[in-house]
Amino acid sequence: MTDHIRTDLSEGVLTVILARPDKKNAITQAMYAALAEATRRAKEDATVRVLMFRGEGDAFSAGNDIADFIAIGTQGGGQMTDAPVFHFLRSLAELDKPAVAAVRGRAVGIGLTLLLHCDMVVVAEDALLSAPFVNLALAPEAASSLLLPQVLGHQRAFEVFALGEPIDGRTAQAWGLANRAVPADQVEAVAADLAAKLAARAPNSLRKTKALMRDAERLWALMLREGEAFGSQMSSPEAMEAFMAFSQKRAPDFSKVG
Repeated sequence: MTDHIRTDLSEGVLTVILARPDKKNAITQAMYAALAEATRRAKEDATVRVLMFRGEGDAFSAGNDIADFIAIGTQGGGQMTDAPVFHFLRSLAELDKPAVAAVRGRAVGIGLTLLLHCDMVVVAEDALLSAPFVNLALAPEAASSLLLPQVLGHQRAFEVFALGEPIDGRTAQAWGLANRAVPADQVEAVAADLAAKLAARAPNSLRKTKALMRDAERLWALMLREGEAFGSQMSSPEAMEAFMAFSQKRAPDFSKVG
């Protein structure tokens, strides 16, 4: 489907690589389709014990590819939930095996909210994580409206959403978004070590432990609610202003919309 998602299975760990470094691993719908397929494989394939996400190059992910994103947004909120991004989100909600993430550089939007579905996260100390949904006049996704406040508390989560300002890797660890914050050149090795340790543990015990800690049906139901809010915002005047400002590399002016 796309050369921008690569997978590698070794010793029970299925590594999924975001491989579009020239675009800071911004995610297209074709990439979401491949991510959904890989995540479903991780759940269904008995030889896979752990799923690990990492980015190629100097960024984890810049989030959605804006041009690709705007194109699906014009389809309307109802059809948006049939898009590949929602297939990926559902596969994340239903994943019952451990997931690990190795994060260097920028993790924007889905690059951050994906981490909320990972059971262990390793970030570079100088990584920058952000969720600029309000800056783009949008709404949270990937069940992050529930999961981020659970991790950070309401006030910190609201600040991350409402201001869209990045937090660094050390702060992410201090706030509970990451298990480890390490020098950038150690991120992948530390994450691989954690994944190997998980792969050596009793697999059914891990799956039952994860299932008891998460409510997959609730997460998916919330993803659909978020999708409705997200989709309705996509066609709003304030979102059009935000996208125009982004393309023109200027600050959006919301003074004339309301």
